[in-house]
Amino acid sequence: MPVAEGQRFIDFKLQNQDGKTVSLDDFKGKWLVVYVYPKDDTPGCTIQGKSFTSSKADFDNANIAVVGVSEDNVESHRNFSDKFSFKIDLLADPNHELLSAADVGQSEYKGTMYWNRTSFVIDPEGKLRKIYRGVNPEGHEQVLLNDIKSMQGQAQSA
Repeated sequence: MPVAEGQRFIDFKLQNQDGKTVSLDDFKGKWLVVYVYPKDDTPGCTIQGKSFTSSKADFDNANIAVVGVSEDNVESHRNFSDKFSFKIDLLADPNHELLSAADVGQSEYKGTMYWNRTSFVIDPEGKLRKIYRGVNPEGHEQVLLNDIKSMQGQAQSA
């Protein structure tokens, strides 16, 4: 059964572009954006990676971590990350463990199936707060930043 807003997010353990295992528990006490993208080194995915990298200080200042996930392997992530000097972790999910458990949809493009661009916002307690499906890579990082800051404000005034 897919995770729903308000429930604990999936306990994942995936390797980043450096081969280091990253898990949900690594982000306790922080807000977390898990953004799913179709494929390394493609135009929209490059836009997203560059956008999250250029706005990383804004996310850091708001106590928000950002990780990207695709089915590409660690070596592919390393090459993609190095090529564009990304400052965010890219997590490899070649067996689709997180992608399937999070109920990320797939679409066909030129005869190949790709995972749909989807973003998940997880709060400091590990609960899923919001899902964005069918994401437009241009400007999405600012939408996330503004929405999470709003959620943070609501949590403080509650």
